[in-house]
Amino acid sequence: MSSTAITPSPLPLGRRAKRFMADRPLIPLIILLVILVVILQILRPGIVNERWIANTIKFAIPLAILAGCQTMTMLTGGIDLSVGTVATMSAFIMATQIVNQDPAVAFLLAMMPAVLIGLVNGIGVGVFRVHPLIMTLGTTLIGTGCLQVYQRTVIASGAKIPDFLAWLGTGVTPMLGFALPNALLLFVPLAALIVFTLARTGFGRLLYAVGDNERATRLSGVQYWQVITALYVTSSLLAGITGLLYIGLIKAPSLSLAEPLVLPSVAAAVIGGTSIFGGRGGYTGTIIGALILTVLTTLLTILQMPEGARRILFGLIVLFVTAAYLRIVEDK
Repeated sequence: MSSTAITPSPLPLGRRAKRFMADRPLIPLIILLVILVVILQILRPGIVNERWIANTIKFAIPLAILAGCQTMTMLTGGIDLSVGTVATMSAFIMATQIVNQDPAVAFLLAMMPAVLIGLVNGIGVGVFRVHPLIMTLGTTLIGTGCLQVYQRTVIASGAKIPDFLAWLGTGVTPMLGFALPNALLLFVPLAALIVFTLARTGFGRLLYAVGDNERATRLSGVQYWQVITALYVTSSLLAGITGLLYIGLIKAPSLSLAEPLVLPSVAAAVIGGTSIFGGRGGYTGTIIGALILTVLTTLLTILQMPEGARRILFGLIVLFVTAAYLRIVEDK
């Protein structure tokens, strides 16, 4: 009795393409980014040049750093809505304290709210088990109120943008035939540190473990509250640094300086492949997600859409991209 070997039939082309995308999640993001740039060039010929690239990177970097905060917290199944307030507080305090204080002292004063809010968030979420959404929303409201009170006490002294922050935020340095934004001097080491921390350190592995299965992590002897507290303090410190960079870019201290970046930072992390349920994601995809949103904002501005229509279209595109990306990954 003879037996015939059964050879598996080849997968359909669409299925193979989907599996290829799932194995290499950065590829669809890069393709989308290129498509947006091509559309931009078609709509406004000549816009994609060295100056435009430098400006896009300048505005994408603060968003990418805040999105890094969201990436790390989302890996644990959480979220940090206080990053916008922390960035605004650090920027505003720096701009007002630099008038009468030494730059080093002004920097320390500017970072104090970041450490404090990070500790409160970490203890609230890690020890008292308050949901991260509620906890960070509460500290956002408290921080905003404190900033308004602080603003009244320094309104007579005025504000000043330190020269080194303006240089870092808006300056460019010619190198290898390109005008590289000075902000890359800050962003590249920070991005490398976040990527290395998530991929190569025990703390990074704990973030993934907590998000993947918190109960199993606890049973293995991990001190959950310590991991969460360290996470939110780190997130707030990154947000504080973002605020200092952003005020050097915008050059106009206000009580709502970085607030518009909060929801886009969440969107950049999700578009970059970080799961809101925790346990999956990475910072490299988040960086590309921040670039996608920055280019998309430029595209909508060129189309001269009314603000309402721009917000609607922006939200729809973010939802579509997120749904498509998650479908690719989940069908792996």
